[in-house]
Amino acid sequence: MNKALLDPEVQEFLRKNLKMSPAEIALRGSPFPGISSSELAQQLTGLQKAEKKLPGWFEQTEIYYPPKVNLEQTSSETTAKYKASLVKGDKLIDLTGGLGIDDFYFAKNFKEVVHCELNTELSKISAHNLKHLGCKNISFKNQNSIDFLKDSNIQYDCIYADPSRRDGSGGKVFRLADCLPNIPENLELLFSKSDTILIKTSPLLDLQAGISELKFVTEMHIVAVNNEVKELLWFLKKEECVSPKIKTLNFTKNKVEKFDGNFNNSPTDVNYSLPKSFLYEPNSAIMKSGLFEAVAGQIQTSKLHPNSHLYTSDKEVVFPGRKFKITEIQEYKPGVLKKKFKNYKANISVRNFPESVAVLRKKFKIKDGGKNYLFFTTNINNEKIVLFCEKI
Repeated sequence: MNKALLDPEVQEFLRKNLKMSPAEIALRGSPFPGISSSELAQQLTGLQKAEKKLPGWFEQTEIYYPPKVNLEQTSSETTAKYKASLVKGDKLIDLTGGLGIDDFYFAKNFKEVVHCELNTELSKISAHNLKHLGCKNISFKNQNSIDFLKDSNIQYDCIYADPSRRDGSGGKVFRLADCLPNIPENLELLFSKSDTILIKTSPLLDLQAGISELKFVTEMHIVAVNNEVKELLWFLKKEECVSPKIKTLNFTKNKVEKFDGNFNNSPTDVNYSLPKSFLYEPNSAIMKSGLFEAVAGQIQTSKLHPNSHLYTSDKEVVFPGRKFKITEIQEYKPGVLKKKFKNYKANISVRNFPESVAVLRKKFKIKDGGKNYLFFTTNINNEKIVLFCEKI
């Protein structure tokens, strides 16, 4: 950690060159003695990423940014705030402290937070940043967190971990048993230190696979930001749970879309119908959850088809996803549609349809964009149809 990068003159230089490419900074050479061009490029990369991902930190001077890979793995301010809202108490230990974004917010709800980080440089960076930001109730342990727990007799109100999803060669892994630390292998140890365990995983992890590996899952939270799933959160308590709760959230600029259900507990009273006046497309968090029947059961809508995952209603309803007014319905007859789509511009989506967006654009020569929305899908009668829509 080169503290010369925190000098006011260097910080001002980075801010003035915020729009410059880090690669260009690296090639130009450093104008500051004792600071390499690669170190400047790393800090510039950090600032650029923080502007959107960590706006509160971006506004602060003298924040030291780690390498790009560490920034990519860290939580955003939005998701970190949400996690912190879920737990509170006297003591929390973070087994994979990283840059410390999560701990910055956990520290607001706990009297003491322990930040464990195996990477010595990253541990130093986190300690500097969090102390600079005024966090006085976080202690830093630069050691293997599992070894630390084994040697400790402290009980915690919550254990948190975001296991590293890269192997020794830097390649990505997906099974929790292949991540570091190995949470499934150490569950007995973790439960001897806390009754509540909160795990963050990649959004790519299969829900059933996660339940099978973690065994004691009582709740899953699927967190999306601007309709992109960012992380899965798993609450573990040492109790038998046949059907864990699923909470889905999609944080948008102006609101939070929420929908809850239970894993493997689909309602039997699902309605299906032909398209009505309005069309609804679930957000990405719901798509990840698989709560498709629950959506139709809880919200006053009908599904177009068991496999289409599109919903419809006569009257407009509040829906966790995109809403459209259906203006026209056409059978999928390419010969007829080619004439209709002449010089046509639209946004295209496919649901339960045999051809991709790229194939359809090429076939019908439809330009991308505009105010028109087309959904190529299959209705309850297994007929291929095209829905012409206007976004609400």
